[in-house]
Order: sequence, then structure tokens, then C-alpha cells
Amino acid sequence: MKDGAFIPWLLAGIPLLGALVNLAIWSNPNRLKLSSIIWSVISLGATVGASGQLVTPPEGFLPLYLLPLAAVVSILGQPIHKDHRLSWNMTLVVLGCGVGALTGQDLSSPLFLIALFASIMLLLYRHHTALWPISWWGIGSFGLGILCAVISLVAGPPLSSVTSLLTCAILLPLVPFHDGYLTALTRLPGSLPSFIVVLLPIVGLHGLATVMPTVPDVVAWTVSLFALAGALYGAIKALVQSRIRLLLAYGSLSFLSMLWWFSAATRTASPRAALLVGTVGLATCGLLVAWQVIRTRYGDDVDPQAISGLASAMPQYAVLLSLLALAAMGLPPFGVFAGFMGLLLNSPFPSSVGLLITLVAWLAASWYIMQMVQRLLFGARRQDLRYTDVLAMERASLWIVLLVLLALGLAPATLFASDQASHASTVVSGHVTWNR
Repeated sequence: MKDGAFIPWLLAGIPLLGALVNLAIWSNPNRLKLSSIIWSVISLGATVGASGQLVTPPEGFLPLYLLPLAAVVSILGQPIHKDHRLSWNMTLVVLGCGVGALTGQDLSSPLFLIALFASIMLLLYRHHTALWPISWWGIGSFGLGILCAVISLVAGPPLSSVTSLLTCAILLPLVPFHDGYLTALTRLPGSLPSFIVVLLPIVGLHGLATVMPTVPDVVAWTVSLFALAGALYGAIKALVQSRIRLLLAYGSLSFLSMLWWFSAATRTASPRAALLVGTVGLATCGLLVAWQVIRTRYGDDVDPQAISGLASAMPQYAVLLSLLALAAMGLPPFGVFAGFMGLLLNSPFPSSVGLLITLVAWLAASWYIMQMVQRLLFGARRQDLRYTDVLAMERASLWIVLLVLLALGLAPATLFASDQASHASTVVSGHVTWNR
């Protein structure tokens, strides 16, 4: 056990070491981007190689593998520019904090979690602009997360269980604790939003897998109500958005709220739940990278309603965006569909009304995502715009997302079948997160 206790620190330290190494090549954006990608790939390889030495969490190892992969995708899809250096380096920093929060034991996991919250708070304060004024609600939400993590360390149940659940609601966004998540996705620059959309829900799911079996029935029932409200709220807000990042943020909030409802019904967070959370985050990550392609060509504050006719002018981009949209909508054969159906067919449902609401929210995704794609790809081609199709790194980043989503969608269902009984004793005795 003592030998294995070193593994989480090693896995968390690899991307943090990469961030330190990057400081030595800070003046060269080309080398810094390449270095960030290499360190993310090393982190992925080390995570896969060392997972056999770690305690198996209830949600499985898929979320742990997806984190460094999402970092590679997010950094790879960004243009080379000196303004993106901080976002590349901070992607490695929050990757290290996230891996530490997932794999750490005893005190290390909540300490990494607190460091993750603090890092995002500093980034939000650092990157406010006149276009996006500072969001004290978002910063305050992550500050509440730090407070809840500290209380979970020093208090006993039931207070520790409640504060741990609140921490999960901030990470894996649940209305009304979703402001930090939305702010991070819409206010941060460069590679950070497309990585954080995978990072925060995965870390939140890890905590939820531990705390949900311990919460009282009345709390689980209350969570179900908030989850159904959040699924509808996110879908309605996404339908009326004109800004792409807000649309994607609210759309992912709607999907992740469905996960909360499933989790409250089953009182667990199984590998099937991890499949849904991971694929929703990865699909949204791909769409954010695809939107970054447009922002790179026409400016960060470009109005999406001013862009049209990309299907004929940028055919490779049109194909990739269309496939990503199908995956994000939850259609087969991609992973979001597999995750959603896996939970739908293997969960007890206390309320048919709740099931109807989740299905309506799922179907609403077909409208707002396809509306976004249709607006960008079709319509009149503007003669005053210069059209440049996806470059090699952008294309590679988007194809990685699509291939992983396809592989997860086609993987055998038994790969994500949970055996809670076999994990329960191991997890409770050796890997209780955010609780003493």
C-alpha cells in the first residue's frame, strides 16, 4: 500500500513538472505548445500504465484516461500565438490538480481539489475583459467549493456528506450551483474552456460516486428535483442563445443534469455514468475546439450570426462539425448515445414524469445543436470574408475527438457494466474522498 501511495503523486506531478519546464521556453510559443502536448501525452501514457497500481474507483478508470486526452485535444486545436502561452501552461497545471484529485488518498485528494478551485478562481480574475466583466458569482461559486472541501475534511457526517455533495454540485454542475462552471466555459481563453468542460464534471463525478450512497433519502429526492429542473433549464437557455460558448455551456448543463437524476435514482455513480459524463464533456470539448477555428479566423468576439456558407467554402470543417454535432446530440453510434441508453435501460425510475422530462431535454438538443450547425454551414456565402479550411493541427484535434467518441459508442456494453458489490468494500475502506 505504501508503494502504491506514491503513484498518485507521480501521476499528478508529471503535468505539473511539464508546466515548470515550459517556463524555460516561455519566449518561444512554437516550442511551448509542442512541449505542452508532449507532456500531456506522457501523462496519458503514465496514467494508462500505472492504473493497475491504483485502487479501482466505482466509476472505473475511463474518466482518468480522458483527462490527459482532453488536454492533448484542447492544446492541439489552438493556434500558435504568444497570447495562448498562459492557457497552455495552465492547462497542464489544472490537469495535474485534476489527476491528483482523482487518484489521491487521505488528505492529498481534497488538497488537489482545493488547488484546482483556487487555480480557476485566479484565472477568472486574471482574464476578465471589458467584453466579459469580472464574474463574482463564478468566482464565489468556486470559493464555496473550497469552503465545502475544507469542511468535509474537518467535520464528521452528516455535515461532511452534505458539503461533499455541494462540492460535487459545483464541479458536476447542478442548478443552482452552476455559475462557476458556466463562467469558466465562457470567460477563460485559449485551451482552458475546452479542457475544463471535461475536467470539472469528471472530478465531480468521482466525488459523487463516494458521497451519493451515504446521503439520506430526502436529500436524494431533493437532488432529483434540482436535476429535472436543471435539465429543462439548460435546454431552454440553450435554445435562446446566440453566443456559441453559452449555447454549449447550457447544453452540457442540461445533459449533465440528467446524470444527476440517474444517480439520485440509483444512489450510485457507475462506469455507465462515467461513460455519459466523459462523452458529453468530450463532445462539448470538440465543439468548443471547432468554434475556436472560427474565432481564430474572424476574431474572439465574432458574431456567429455573421458567419454562414461554410459548407461550400470549408468542406473539411463542415464534415467534422457535422459529425461532432451528431455525437453531441446523443445519436448513435457515438459514445453519448451509448452512455445515455446504458443508464436509461439499467436504472430504476421512481417517476414517469421525470423520465419524460429527461427525454424532452435530450430531444431538445437536436434542435439547438442542429440550429447552430445550420447557421454556420449553410446560407449565403459572404464575399467579404476570407475562408480558410481547417489546418493540420486543428483537423487532428477534431478527428481525435470523433474517433474516441466512436470507439466508446461501439465498445461492448459489458465493458461499462458496473459491479458495485466488488468495488464497494475496497472503495469505502481505502479510498474515501473529501471525508475523513
